[in-house]
Amino acid sequence: MTPRWALRARLLDNDRVLPPTLAPRTVLDGGLGSHLESLGHDLTGSLWSARLLIDDPTVIRDAHRDYFAAGAMVAISSSYQVSFEGLAAIGIDAADGEVLLRRSVALAREARDATRPTGLVAASVGPYGAARADGSEYTGDYDLDREGLRRWHERRLAILADAGADLLAIETIPTREESRALLDLVAGSGVPAWISFTVAEGRLRDGGSLADAFADADDVDEIVAVGINCSHPDQVDGAIRAARRSTGKAIVIYPNSGETWNAATRRWEGVAGPTPDRIARWRDAGATAIGGCCRVGPDEIAAIAIALRDESGD
Repeated sequence: MTPRWALRARLLDNDRVLPPTLAPRTVLDGGLGSHLESLGHDLTGSLWSARLLIDDPTVIRDAHRDYFAAGAMVAISSSYQVSFEGLAAIGIDAADGEVLLRRSVALAREARDATRPTGLVAASVGPYGAARADGSEYTGDYDLDREGLRRWHERRLAILADAGADLLAIETIPTREESRALLDLVAGSGVPAWISFTVAEGRLRDGGSLADAFADADDVDEIVAVGINCSHPDQVDGAIRAARRSTGKAIVIYPNSGETWNAATRRWEGVAGPTPDRIARWRDAGATAIGGCCRVGPDEIAAIAIALRDESGD
């Protein structure tokens, strides 16, 4: 019988305890996939930006460098969409899958070392729904319970935690059930992580309480920050309030651009990127780290970096 992967045993037996650190006014990076698309790369397909880990990994490194050069202090790795099941569907076995997971962290580290040596690398742990490539990370409509989700995440999480990142970015989580499964794996491991949810109308994507999900994370020492990502900027103020009520952890915020797609004109509409007044408000309300997700590129990250340094918020 194949032994079950155990995150705690694998890391602590190797004395690999990573140092948690998220300073106030930390600038996160932006949307990796949307930046790669803006550079002309076709990301259609179930692997999304992770396909380039196979086909052209240097462009991922260069995209990370663009964000560091724009002022980002943290690079989030390109492992979000990588899963053993998704890779198996296109003929890539588990051993090669582990190579790709480790490569995602190595590329971010190379970019950091070349561009911002004091920066951090966060290994992206995407949700189960992302690997399904059916949009279920935005609905929470899953076919696995907490134990099933824990088993599904365990091996990938262990590899990413051992790949040389500074911390884990557990992100775009739509349900409390999935967050609890991930907290089960992280608790007691000695591996620092943040956990970030995707929300709508102030609640988790399945309708659950965001404040309760934040409170769950407050009990896990390894969780150094909580927050939201891949959500509309209008959701940020409420999320910060919920986090401050529920936990003493640092708060990470990296929403989408806020644009909407007009199917009739086939154009994105609205203001791209969080505005300086919003950034200043989020900073003053208690957000520790701010960046962006979908359609937030290096130019917007540069503006966020300026806004976080500007005490006036003008």
